[in-house]
Amino acid sequence: MFTKTFGCCRKVWNLMLADKIESYKSTGKFVTVTPAKYKKDYLYLKEVDSLALANVQLNLQSAFKNCFGKSRKKNNGFPKFKSAKRSRKSYTTNNQHGTVAINDNSIRLPKIGHVKTVIHRKPNDSWIVKSATVSQESDGKFYISVLFEIADSKNTYVADTNNCIGLDYASDGLYVDNNGNVGTNHKYYHESHDKLAKSQRRLSRMQGSKKHEIKSNNYLKQLRKVNKIHRHIANQRLDNLHKISTEIANQYDVVCVESLNMKSMSNKGFGNGKATLDNGYGMFLSMLEYKLSERNKYLVKVDKWFPSSQICHCCGKIHPEMKNLTIRTMKCDCGLTISRDQNAAINILHEGLRILNESFAVA
Repeated sequence: MFTKTFGCCRKVWNLMLADKIESYKSTGKFVTVTPAKYKKDYLYLKEVDSLALANVQLNLQSAFKNCFGKSRKKNNGFPKFKSAKRSRKSYTTNNQHGTVAINDNSIRLPKIGHVKTVIHRKPNDSWIVKSATVSQESDGKFYISVLFEIADSKNTYVADTNNCIGLDYASDGLYVDNNGNVGTNHKYYHESHDKLAKSQRRLSRMQGSKKHEIKSNNYLKQLRKVNKIHRHIANQRLDNLHKISTEIANQYDVVCVESLNMKSMSNKGFGNGKATLDNGYGMFLSMLEYKLSERNKYLVKVDKWFPSSQICHCCGKIHPEMKNLTIRTMKCDCGLTISRDQNAAINILHEGLRILNESFAVA
């Protein structure tokens, strides 16, 4: 039923998008369509949850608003058709008078009933269930994410600007703080690289690995094993980043970081693309941002062009030779000898506090 609902949601999206495009070609306007229009021609659409199809319509409307509305962003393009092979497998249903409910070891869903699940977090009795999103990952496992509505509780905590830390990005340790501490020693993709390579070699020798070749059952079994390794690596990385970001958010009130373009840093020019992507530094900053915001604390982003590695934090002298990334230690005329990463973290901390104080003065 989950798989059937995924396919029906994708089918409705493609049908509605096609009708909108055809109406624009003939009339110059995008016609408003609903999933009910297609249930006579495609009877199998009646077998799945109607709220899942209704949410597809809302998602398509949001996609058009993001493309043509006033709040359009630079990266918002025209909606595209969903592919059966590459599109994400998920659907969202709403709670109507208890159609979505969580029990001790199961969850109730419309059209399906009770499904045995592993509950990762028990909700409070005062929380109101709004919707549930069912998704399937590449390793074949299904997940349900439940959205709750809770009473608004104001956080009255006042941040202490003296309790602060500066973080400098490090390719071999996620970050180095102003005290010289390294974020993590794990490279989860690198640690599982041999196991992954062995599974991928075995996959490449099976029938179905070549283009336009019929995929055998053994190929599909081995593909699930490869995807399971990828999922395991991603879960390890997420777990580690959540633990580190939560620890920093609980311990410090102000965190100063650099606003780096991780996509550009992972290109071939730097020669460390795998290590950069294996760190997950972009996800780490996103986690820090919302966790600090929930606690009424501050994440200050310093401009990426700020020469944090070239400035001596003691005397302020600029060292152009530090542009060479192979130089890992700064030696200044004032007598300072320090790791380039720790020196950069200290400069980021000072610059971040200056930016924060200026924002307070303007406010």
